[in-house]
Amino acid sequence: MKYTSILTAAALLLTAIACAQKPTQEPIKEEINLMIKAEQVAEHQGQAVFHYVLDNGSMQVELSNYGGLVFKINAPDKNGDLENITLTLDSVPEFITKPNPFFGATAGRVANRIADGQFTLEGQTYQLAKTNGDNHLHGGVEGFNKKVWTPETYSNDSVVGVKMTYLSVDGEEGYPGNLASTLWMELTTDNVLRIRFEATTDKTTILNLTNHTYFNLGGVKRDVQDHEFQFWADAYTPVDDELIPTGEVKDVTGTPFDFRTPKILGDQIAANAGGFDHNMVMKMEESDEMKHFVRVRHPESGRVMDMYSDNMGVQFYTGNFISNFAGANGKTYDTHWGFCLESQNWPDAINHENFPSPILKPGEKYEHNIEYRFSVEK
Repeated sequence: MKYTSILTAAALLLTAIACAQKPTQEPIKEEINLMIKAEQVAEHQGQAVFHYVLDNGSMQVELSNYGGLVFKINAPDKNGDLENITLTLDSVPEFITKPNPFFGATAGRVANRIADGQFTLEGQTYQLAKTNGDNHLHGGVEGFNKKVWTPETYSNDSVVGVKMTYLSVDGEEGYPGNLASTLWMELTTDNVLRIRFEATTDKTTILNLTNHTYFNLGGVKRDVQDHEFQFWADAYTPVDDELIPTGEVKDVTGTPFDFRTPKILGDQIAANAGGFDHNMVMKMEESDEMKHFVRVRHPESGRVMDMYSDNMGVQFYTGNFISNFAGANGKTYDTHWGFCLESQNWPDAINHENFPSPILKPGEKYEHNIEYRFSVEK
């Protein structure tokens, strides 16, 4: 297997500057440590599957072009100790063969649920696979999480990343239109994981892309009920027994969904009969604003994660359905061992006229930006 290490242009530039300096000048003491490593670890359906490590000198993000996957995030605690803070498997190739609840995956074409796996668009009714009871979930039997994306590494003086492209052909998983999608995943010098999506289509279709990483800021030692959460959300969308939105947009005041001031997750889980799998309403009107969606703090480790996005909502999921799952490093993941913050359009939006439209037409461009900003409080 081939293994390469690619230094950024910024690091090379600093070396050149140092060599050109006069002997009497002070040497440059500050170094830029941005680096990306790439290793081919498997082949799937005739395409190479890579494991990438993005490193900025203080934290690392591990990715794969299989499923547009966030494999691991190794982040420092208040003592400077690095630990993985995501639920994952032991290796990237395992994701090809071992079923898992969308750990770190890119979900699409349409993330979340579509009621009865059915929608009508321009007078035509489309029937999708029912992969979650009577409903369609996260793109179907073989959604974007099971596709090999075409990768390209890149770097400059402030980021290292991987650009990935995937063409979803007309009729794939029942969706109309040839959809050309581009995904960028990059790590900045100041500990920000940026995820960006763009897509175009040649036929009217529906689209809702997101990343489905399960976080555990405590280093995945136990459940996440000791985490503190704050959402900048005044409303949420209630759901029925099958987790399909009812169509109502409800004020969070007086409910367990009111995280407008910091709350300990375990207290809110107890108040909401066991957990959350709901869309928190972050915007009522579409805009390009990168809004502060969520702050999560783990008091014991000191790790803090601030999430920003330009989308309409965020699916807040507290790992309610994880049970006795054999995860990485011999650990057994159980209920509430991770949480997801899936920036996206509101679920089942195509079947609710009062929800933001998920429709993408020829000549339009779908754009979606997410930032996870990591820091430490001592």
